[in-house]
Amino acid sequence: MKLAITSKNKTLDADVDPRFGRCAYFLVVDSETMEVNVIQNASVMAAGGAGIQAAQTIANAGVNVVLTGNVGPNAFDTLSAAGIQIITGVQGTVKDVVEQYKKGAYAETNNPTVGSHAGQRG
Repeated sequence: MKLAITSKNKTLDADVDPRFGRCAYFLVVDSETMEVNVIQNASVMAAGGAGIQAAQTIANAGVNVVLTGNVGPNAFDTLSAAGIQIITGVQGTVKDVVEQYKKGAYAETNNPTVGSHAGQRG
């Protein structure tokens, strides 16, 4: 299973970034092997449309599940349309989040958790 976790840095020991569209990095982790692929978020400084652009990046990476703090409506719709499961409210290190996911500690998010442009203020 390919998991994308929003991250403040490039390692499994990094803290989860609570913003989806404007996170610094996406760590794409194979939940079986713990192999990591780091994707720098090119949308972090976008004037607009960061959530949609970030979601398209994740969809193009073949991700099955996104784990993040929050997700806005445009990113939510784009990820959902791509068939990607969304889990919000996660915090801690990327490694801890992956371990908690593997234990079934998280539930799927069925709606956006913040309004449009929320990440610009964070």
